[in-house]
Amino acid sequence: MPEGPELHLASLYVNKMCGGVVFSGPVIKSEVSKSPDVPFTCEAYRITATSRGKEVKLTLTPIKSDDEKRRAKAGEAEQPMDIVLRFGMSGYFRFTAEDELPKHAHLRFYTKEKPCRVLSFVDARRFGSWQPNGTWQPDRGPCIMFEYKSFRENVLSHLSDRAFDRPICEVLLNQKYFNGIGNYLRAEILYRLNIPPFVNARDVLEVLESDDLLENGKPLKNEIADKKTSERAKKKGVKQETGDLLRLCHTVPLEVVNQGGKGYDPEKADYSSFQAWLQCYYVDGMKSIRDHNGRTMWFKGDPGPMAPKDSKSPKAKKRIKKEDDHDYTDKKKVARRQSDSTKKKKAVKQEGLTKTPKKEKKLHPKEAVSKGGNTKKSKEVHILQRETRSSSRQRKDESAEPTAGRQRKK
Repeated sequence: MPEGPELHLASLYVNKMCGGVVFSGPVIKSEVSKSPDVPFTCEAYRITATSRGKEVKLTLTPIKSDDEKRRAKAGEAEQPMDIVLRFGMSGYFRFTAEDELPKHAHLRFYTKEKPCRVLSFVDARRFGSWQPNGTWQPDRGPCIMFEYKSFRENVLSHLSDRAFDRPICEVLLNQKYFNGIGNYLRAEILYRLNIPPFVNARDVLEVLESDDLLENGKPLKNEIADKKTSERAKKKGVKQETGDLLRLCHTVPLEVVNQGGKGYDPEKADYSSFQAWLQCYYVDGMKSIRDHNGRTMWFKGDPGPMAPKDSKSPKAKKRIKKEDDHDYTDKKKVARRQSDSTKKKKAVKQEGLTKTPKKEKKLHPKEAVSKGGNTKKSKEVHILQRETRSSSRQRKDESAEPTAGRQRKK
């Protein structure tokens, strides 16, 4: 899923490709998309983009002309429109020739030139969405990358919130506080600090200082504060190397932006630099289990005390389940045999059978031997056990009145 760095790179891509380009006509939505139509049409307009956490805002700005009356009659837009997009699992932008339109281009902006080109929002899985005349979602916190001071203050001032009762790896995906952090970023951040993913989030965060020293937007090394943080973490039982979690939530995403991100160049889609940058996420030798929300968490060492008890990596889970099932089945069979044997002994004592108690005790679960020496299947044994009470009463009646018993058999 695209995370904060990828959405910022997407906005940079739009600004680079669309700088100085004039667009024209209506905004076209694909027929299969369930997102709303964009009621915007203009003879000439420009497109710019900005990002905030996991959202991108496109601003469509009409180019002023002398013929304002004609524009009004034609129903063309006179004021800028903001379209806020969320990328879902697979969203991204592409800028192509009209005859090279991507297959899953669900929102399209056409240029005024000939042959025209198209800026497309491409989303193969269709989990992405957009909102015309939209604003940043109010329930999302400040951006981890470009609103660091507000982001830090927002987290540390709300530690009493119930959201922080959860493991730190799950809280890091809460966009109300960590707007822009996703699955790969949380793994890389916790790995660098040697923080187990399933320790209580409040215990990790409340040891941090409220302020972080900054110089030119880059955190300074505050050795004294880091030592205090480390000592507080030890008192809380949180194993942590010297470092500030909130600081890394800011700096690690910027590293991705500075080295090009996950290849956010739709023309090349080169992921090699990003893969070389990863230290934990999908790296050989690392462990992975699913958190309480079903998201895969990559880590090294002990997962922490709040790890789901039955959560394993897919391969390990399958192997362990198979072994457990096998053991459980064997024990269950033994328990059944012991239970059946005990029931038979009790039945013999209570009913006072005189002719076949020993043979019934020796009956195998799969077969029984009749008086004539013929072998019968286990089904007959189960039927015989169910009819024990009625047959016992019948034998007593036959011993008391043999003649009447033979008449009943006929």
